[in-house]
Amino acid sequence: MTDLRTCVGKDARFIVGVHKPCFEVKNLRKNDYFAPLGQLEDGTIIDNTANFPGDDLYEPNADIIYEIANPFPFRGTTYINSAWADIKAAHPETIRISKPEPCSLLQNFDLLKKNKNIGIEDKTALLNILPHPLLIALAQASTDPEELILLAKKSCEILFDPENQTPVGIGYKKNRQNKVVPDIYDHELFEVLVNNRHLPDIYKNTLVLKPGVQGRNEITGEYFSEDKNTHVFEYLRRNSYIPWGHFASNMANDAIRYSTRDLCLDDMKGIRHLYYQRTFVRLAAGLGIFLPDKRQCLTQNELENLRDKILTKLQRDPCPSLEFDTTLWGWNFGFGYAQSGHRLHASHQMIHQQNAMIPKIVQTCSGQKIPSFSCGDLINDFIKQYRKATNKSFFENYLAAIKNNTRTDENKIGESSLILMEDDQIILFVPKAQISEWELQLMPKTNCGNIIETDMRMRQSLDRGVLTAVKILEYLGADLVTSIEFSKRFDSTNTDQRLLYSFIPRLPYAPGTFSEAQLRWISGCYPEDFAHACRMAIKTPTDQGTQNDST
Repeated sequence: MTDLRTCVGKDARFIVGVHKPCFEVKNLRKNDYFAPLGQLEDGTIIDNTANFPGDDLYEPNADIIYEIANPFPFRGTTYINSAWADIKAAHPETIRISKPEPCSLLQNFDLLKKNKNIGIEDKTALLNILPHPLLIALAQASTDPEELILLAKKSCEILFDPENQTPVGIGYKKNRQNKVVPDIYDHELFEVLVNNRHLPDIYKNTLVLKPGVQGRNEITGEYFSEDKNTHVFEYLRRNSYIPWGHFASNMANDAIRYSTRDLCLDDMKGIRHLYYQRTFVRLAAGLGIFLPDKRQCLTQNELENLRDKILTKLQRDPCPSLEFDTTLWGWNFGFGYAQSGHRLHASHQMIHQQNAMIPKIVQTCSGQKIPSFSCGDLINDFIKQYRKATNKSFFENYLAAIKNNTRTDENKIGESSLILMEDDQIILFVPKAQISEWELQLMPKTNCGNIIETDMRMRQSLDRGVLTAVKILEYLGADLVTSIEFSKRFDSTNTDQRLLYSFIPRLPYAPGTFSEAQLRWISGCYPEDFAHACRMAIKTPTDQGTQNDST
């Protein structure tokens, strides 16, 4: 096992490295630059003498650092600072991000001018004199619907019903190429504004949610729940950054969801159903499986029957040749835009998920054929090495290690479980080595490597697990979360590989820096304590006073 860089040992136990630093440092400084820094309330002078030692240095007992190789070597290594983590271990209830306070420039302006009658003209004039960075910050942070409406009018031309002055459309113009485009005055302000959930829904619908307002992307599928409480559109992205196009399963404009608190299990079923359906239909066409010529959503039973036919074809020897042999699935939840102009996350309006199919091969400029990349291939390569080195299935050992987990700090007091929820199909857990301090993972408990191998019960459990994961993270305060799927290729013969979902929040105090660029993930929290905080979140009623419906 020494040449396998993974924390999952062949004995199904996690391997944790412990650094207990003690060291000497030769002092090579020649000059001293003593200076006062300030003083205490009683007049005692505070200076910088400690910064200029006269002798060589010795550190006998620096902070203990835990080094945990990621279960999958290509994802790097996690380093946990014990000094930070011990504080949270003593108070796991502090593992959360505080909700921002209500924010309104104009309401504060009203308070300032409380003895005067402040009208819309004055408020508009105030917004007009704000520097652009402050406008962006206000559009991001404001919780005041009136303020956001005024900002919306600054960002684009809005058409209003002359009788009740409600927004009914957006202005259009022709650009230099004579193409009809929305008349948006300030694209940055517009983009930030329409991602603010406090903007009234009628403005969200008019400016960005109504089908067609974002462009001519065709709607190629839709999903309704039986009670009509959920409605999802599938948009085709022809000219995609993903080769061969991709699909976006987007909550429809009559089912507005800007927060996971608003997202129910039927919503998640609909979003994921369109992913399963599109994949099964495309794969069936490639395998020559007949599909009824009808324009409607497949039922769960029809989807399952189609999956059975696909599996039968794929299990033939030899396996049929596939042009597209694996899936890509991801979810960017949340939007952030700094006043400096840096975009903080890749999401766009409303909760949506993206999926595509990846070709088996890609041709080079010289005509050579090479394998097309899929992140699931990295797992496949590693678990083959693991099997060769240990004669054990990696995922069986990984699951056992999760169940056998002991605290990283070896403390006998405190929570030790990494598991957040499980049923007979799936397990949702905190990984021992996190590539984000709050990363969660979800995987099947059986040898199920891609969505073609997921039966109806497994799909239902996966849907519930995905929803639970993002609800937990948002409850704890994460508002930017990237979720990805690692999937086995459809024609792979490796029965060891399992589906794996990773939920990676972007935390405000942990930007990607040189450490992360080297795949060194710095954490100030033991995974066991974060798992405890997550389980408390599952048990806590939501802001609306109802039990979290994902658990």
